[in-house]
Amino acid sequence: MVDLIAAVLLGYLLGSIPFGLILTRAAGLGDIRSIGSGNIGTTNVLRTGRKDLAAATLLLDAIKGTAAVLLARYFWGVDAAMVAGFFAFIGHIFPVWLRFKGGKGVATYLGLLAAFAWPAAIFFAVAWLVVAFVTRYSSASALTASLLSPIALLVLGYRNEAVLFVLLSITLWIMHRANIGRLLNGTESKIGKKA
Repeated sequence: MVDLIAAVLLGYLLGSIPFGLILTRAAGLGDIRSIGSGNIGTTNVLRTGRKDLAAATLLLDAIKGTAAVLLARYFWGVDAAMVAGFFAFIGHIFPVWLRFKGGKGVATYLGLLAAFAWPAAIFFAVAWLVVAFVTRYSSASALTASLLSPIALLVLGYRNEAVLFVLLSITLWIMHRANIGRLLNGTESKIGKKA
């Protein structure tokens, strides 16, 4: 029980580090929450016109998920890794430092996939890129990739992980509910559009 509590804390605290906000403030761009969607994630950082910062945000938000899983697995085992991964995702979405208003979890989702099953992470990235190329919508790309990822995990033989990622995908879709509405009525912003 102590191990699982430690995994919860590790995952949540790592996940709640708001790299998009930290990087844009360090670059002198102010509060990323004041532009575009108001989100702290990669897509909104891209709206500043700084592709380097967007790439760094993507990488760091993914790595914090990967790190949570790998550290928990090393110290406390597989079950703790699953717990840490889930709470890293929750921490990104609901960070204590930002009054529980964070990102939508896509990059952290990808980082978790990389830690649990790297072939599934590659599948996610390819699916995201294909949909992004066709539609130019980041949200549609994330929704499609997250819908297919649990299936990929099952095919690859990662049954327990597939169950976890069903939960994560449902949460990710809930966090994108406003985006889904805009996609349906044709008002969603396309990739690369500045604030």
